[in-house]
Amino acid sequence: MSGMLHNDGHMGVTPELLEPDGLAEYLARKIRDKSAVVGILGLGYVGLPLVDRSFSSGYRVLGFDVDRSKIESLLYGKSYIKHVPDERVQEWKSSGRFDATDDMSRIKEADILIICVPTPLTPSRDPDLQFVRTTVRSIASELRPGQMILLETTTYPSTLRELVLPILEVSGCVAGEEFFLAYSPERDDPGNPEPSHSRVPKVVGSIDERSARLAEAFYKETGVDVVKVSSPEVAEACKILENTYRAVNIALVNELKILFDRMGIDIWEVIEAAKTKPFGFQPFYPGPGVGGHTIPIDPFHLSWLGRKFGASTKFVELAGELNVRMPEYVVSRVSDCLNEVEKPIKGSRVCVLGVAYKPNTGDPRESPSFVLIDQLTSKGAHVSYSDPHIPTLPKMRKHQLTQLSSQELTEEFLTAQDCVLIATDHDAFDYNFIVEHAPLVIDTRNATREVESGRDKIRRA
Repeated sequence: MSGMLHNDGHMGVTPELLEPDGLAEYLARKIRDKSAVVGILGLGYVGLPLVDRSFSSGYRVLGFDVDRSKIESLLYGKSYIKHVPDERVQEWKSSGRFDATDDMSRIKEADILIICVPTPLTPSRDPDLQFVRTTVRSIASELRPGQMILLETTTYPSTLRELVLPILEVSGCVAGEEFFLAYSPERDDPGNPEPSHSRVPKVVGSIDERSARLAEAFYKETGVDVVKVSSPEVAEACKILENTYRAVNIALVNELKILFDRMGIDIWEVIEAAKTKPFGFQPFYPGPGVGGHTIPIDPFHLSWLGRKFGASTKFVELAGELNVRMPEYVVSRVSDCLNEVEKPIKGSRVCVLGVAYKPNTGDPRESPSFVLIDQLTSKGAHVSYSDPHIPTLPKMRKHQLTQLSSQELTEEFLTAQDCVLIATDHDAFDYNFIVEHAPLVIDTRNATREVESGRDKIRRA
């Protein structure tokens, strides 16, 4: 274990400083002069880039995670997320301003604690806040006056006030007076080379004005524009709205894709035509399902909240259900296309191109590719995959897949396949080469739109 990131906390300060305004001003000064220690709880796809942003802003950073392998990787200067390179982690370590630990007793060292843990769904598609609850309890057990807790995890409105706040106040400290609490949803954009914080504002909501001002001050110091809203519920609902908006519109084009396919109409050409209207239309694109840590999950948070309050959210639930069923439609198309060339799906060799949920990233969270592999395998297909960003399949909570490794797309390999299924349209794939050598290509992403030779081998799904 590395050494402590020293922090005087509230020790040795005057009684006046321990008054609410004094504590708030003390933390505000530490935010301004960069003497504050920022603790990041959850070092995944949200937390690790946040470590980098806080470090780059001049703060000392202490990362927490219960996964010991992540801690050991960081302490050895190795990253496990593609868009945070090893060299960057090594820079953190060599500076003396970064440490990583699974020892939650060190929470007291941090002035600002940012929660970035997952919020998955239960098997019945209700919100599962066990990781938030456990993390907040760990904070409460070590909470000291003068700390600020920021929740960035995507969750349903009322989580901060009704779940997080009561647990923290068990410590005996009072929110807005002895500690400060706010919600600011993450808005990362994986795969985009331009950093999110340079172009995407942070929405901040709190139950009290001191906390709101301190949260605003911190995020501004990290180079982010801040939009302060009236309550944490507004900030929580803002994130849910953003992702449900996308989920609903993706569901719409997915549904139209199925209809237009049966009519012989190219949905991609339809969307390109509709895009020419300069107002009233924003393009969304169909695919084999939806992935990431928000879009497949957030609509069900909202429908659960609707049931709780006796309000119907049929529109939202329908969108979620339709997107969940898209892999089943794609697999049926694979079966139909194989039948056209007189091959059954059972025993056929199918290579899935792309297991990341988003192009040009190595992020597999909630990727529909895992569902596709599951379903194709269950139907007897011999399934392989290729993804230059994910060399081996990671362990996934919902999927018990055999350990597969990414296949190199050689002429020999492609020729040996019965079908190549494009699930994620990475730029690294040479689609001309793939179509030239694969006997059958099923494209769920319109990735082959510019391929000219061999188009008779391409099918859409």
